[in-house]
Order: sequence, then structure tokens, then C-alpha cells
Amino acid sequence: MAQLFRDKTPPHDDDLEQAALGSLLADYEAVKTAIQLRLRPVDFYSRANILIYEAIMSLDSKNVRPDIQTVVQELKLMAKLDEAGGASYVSSLTTVIPSSANIEYYTQMVKNYSMKRSLLKVASKIGVSVYDDSKDSKEMLEDVQQNIFELSDDSQFFSNRTIREILGETVEILDSAMKMKGAITGISSGFDELDEYTSGFQRDEFIIIGARPSVGKTALALNIASHIAFHQKIPTAFFSLEMSDIALVQRLISSEAMVKAQNLRKGVLSSVDYGKVVNVMSVIDAAPFHIVDMPNMKLLDLRAQARKLKAQQDVKIIFIDYLGLIGHENSSLARYEQISEISRSLKSLARELHVPIVVLCQLTRDAQREAPTLAHLRDSGSIEQDADLVLFLNRIYPKKKKEDEPQGPIDAIPTDLIIAKQRNGPIGVIKLELVAKYAKFAPLAKENSNGA
Repeated sequence: MAQLFRDKTPPHDDDLEQAALGSLLADYEAVKTAIQLRLRPVDFYSRANILIYEAIMSLDSKNVRPDIQTVVQELKLMAKLDEAGGASYVSSLTTVIPSSANIEYYTQMVKNYSMKRSLLKVASKIGVSVYDDSKDSKEMLEDVQQNIFELSDDSQFFSNRTIREILGETVEILDSAMKMKGAITGISSGFDELDEYTSGFQRDEFIIIGARPSVGKTALALNIASHIAFHQKIPTAFFSLEMSDIALVQRLISSEAMVKAQNLRKGVLSSVDYGKVVNVMSVIDAAPFHIVDMPNMKLLDLRAQARKLKAQQDVKIIFIDYLGLIGHENSSLARYEQISEISRSLKSLARELHVPIVVLCQLTRDAQREAPTLAHLRDSGSIEQDADLVLFLNRIYPKKKKEDEPQGPIDAIPTDLIIAKQRNGPIGVIKLELVAKYAKFAPLAKENSNGA
């Protein structure tokens, strides 16, 4: 088996490596992207490319902008210019890139080949060790697991800081909270009672909004997201895996303008409603609201887009509609295993980007017959474990009227917002009502609440 591996060139792509380096030499923003995606010298296969990337990283650490001249000079100082292919090879790199805007793709592909080479090394070690009679199979299995763990761990974001550094940041957070004297310390949801329970959506948190279909989880998420982006002017990202961006904006306009969604879609608007729509459009036109419309989105695509939005737009909160539509690269895994990995990955992404990530989730059918609990989270128990805050929507159906009473449409649907889990706070129930024609939630009027 080892001979089989030796007979083949390890996975790599010279053109992609050169395109990545050319992008870094042509555009300093590309250097920031590569660093953010944790591209390392060892990810390159060619020795010359490894040395050139080391020179680029060395220059960046000195706050010197890498370009052909500075990289050549740095390689001379390292006494590695000839080994790196000489000045002519460095100069040639900027001629092979269609666009530095593709740096994320180049970086991911270079890292992809690097990971394959690392896996190949592990596989080669396994092939050799299985013929070593001095090793027990359990010992070999432990070695393999450790090697795989190291590869997985190396691909994760991590922080290594002294307690003094962490303590300083902690004191700043506490000082800020004390100055606010019990006010919202996170991002306000726009629902006062929910904010009282949570103190706002906190950074690094993985938040779940769960409900059965058509109960209003997308409406609630849009209500919260629009409040954050339109009224607080906080950069917000909304990943829509189910609805088109046009349909999403129509719902936002309907909700904000308090105009019937059906009339808006049909274009049947009175002069008053038209005026409301125009006024709302002027407000949301300049709002820092970013919609990512990508059906069949894979987990890696989602993570890359989220990082890009954080780096380029400094988004402070991310919404994802919804968990069950996120694809996994390994389709051979059982769906519950895929969901478990997706859940853990989104949790780690929230911590990496230091933003709350709010993910919508469908519940099992049992939630139709009883108030939802954590056991109703669909596909995987890891969602319950990973989430910092779990919110459920539970529609309260009115008592049936007598046969001789007119039924008619229900304008406002009483709905419980259940705080089923909060890692750092209390749980409870908040009474809301869904105004269906506007797809808008509002606090349930006190008289209605008392009479329920």
C-alpha cells in the first residue's frame, strides 16, 4: 500500500497555488482574506510557493504591503530568493490571475489539496503500521483517531490568550453593563419582554427559533431582523434558503408598512397604502440589511459567506432560514449526523465571528398536539445541546364558536413565545399575537392576555 502511494504525485494544483500568490501580490485586501481563512505556508505544495508565501506573511507582520518588489527584497533577506525561483518567477505570478476577487476560492482550493495531502500521510502511516506485528490493533486505532483529531482541530478557529488579556476585556464588558444599569447589553430584539429575559441577543451565542410549519418562525425572524437593521441601523445578514430575496423583501415591506401582503403582491394598493410603501422603502433603502439568497446551500458555502459578510460589512448578527435546508458535503452520512455536524459548526462560527447566529428550525409533528419542548427539535439532539438560547412559537387556537355564530377570518392569532432554554438566564413564556395579513408579531394586548 505504501508503494501505491509512492508511485503517485501527492494532490496539488500548481496553477491554483500561483493564482493565490498572484492575488496576494496584486491586492492587499486579498492578503487579509487569506489570513482570515488561515492559509498557511505548509498548505502550498511547491517549495518555491511556500517560501514566497512565508515572505508575504513576514512582510504583513511588519506592516509592509507585499508586492513584487517587497517580496523579492524579503526573499533576499531570507537568503531564499534563488530557492523561490528567482525574481522572474515572483514577477510572473501577477500575470496568471483572472481576478484577485477570487482569492477565497483559490485559498479554499489550496487548503483543500493540503488537507488531502495530510490525509494521504495519515493513510500511508496506517498502511505501514498494519503490518507492524509489534503494535496492538487498539493502539493503532488510537493513533489513527489522534491523527484525524489533529487534522480536524487544525482546521478550526481557536484563540490562545493570557488570562490578563481576557480579564481586561471582561472588565470592559462588566463596566459597560454597569453603566447601562440593567439595560440591554446585547442586540435588542424589538420585543421588550423578550429583551428583559435575555438582555438582548448576546455575541457568540447560537440561538434557535423553532416552530411547526406556518406558525410564523420566518415572520418572527424577519420582525426581529428588520428592527435591528432598519431601526437600530445595526448591520444584519439574513440567509434565506427557502424564500427568494424578492419574496423576502415583499414581506419586509408589508410588515413595516402595515400593508396587506396579498395586496402588495397583486399591486392592488390604495393611495394611502401606496404612500406607506413609499415611506418604508425610503427607510429600508439605506438600511445595512444583507440578504443571501442561495437555495441548496452547503455548510462550507454558508460559513464562507458569513465570514465574508463579517469581514467586509461588519455584520453584527446573522439569521439563517432554516437549519433543515442546509446541505452537508458528506451526503453519505445519516441526516441526523449531518444536522449534528451543522449545529456544532454554526455554534463554533458564532464564537469565531463574535456575533449571535439565529437559526430557524422545524419541530417534529408531536409539537402540533402539545406545547413544544426541547425534545421536539427535529433530526438531532445535538441542537438542544449546542444552543445557548432556544425559543419556540406555539400557536394558541381559539375555542370553536357555536355553529350559528359566524366564523370569519382571524385577524390576530394568539401565540406563545416560549423561552425553553437559556444558558445564561431564566426561561419563561411571552404572550404575542400574529397579525397574519401583515406577517407581523406584536405583544398580546393585556385584556386579551387576561381573557385567554
